[in-house]
Amino acid sequence: MGRVEKGESCGVSGCSEPAQRSISGSKASMASGLEVNTSNKRVYLCRQHYKEWKKATKEDRENERARWG
Repeated sequence: MGRVEKGESCGVSGCSEPAQRSISGSKASMASGLEVNTSNKRVYLCRQHYKEWKKATKEDRENERARWG
């Protein structure tokens, strides 16, 4: 049972929604629009902020995948 299932809250400042996903701190810092505490290894995001992160980093993630293919 992970921390998300135990009821971890969103790591974005000012948000108290329950977390739905967790991503690494380095990946979380790729999105400039989200104010998260990246001093931790994992960052927990609610559904809304995860969608914002995905939209903000879509091009970067596609470029990263293209390097491996």
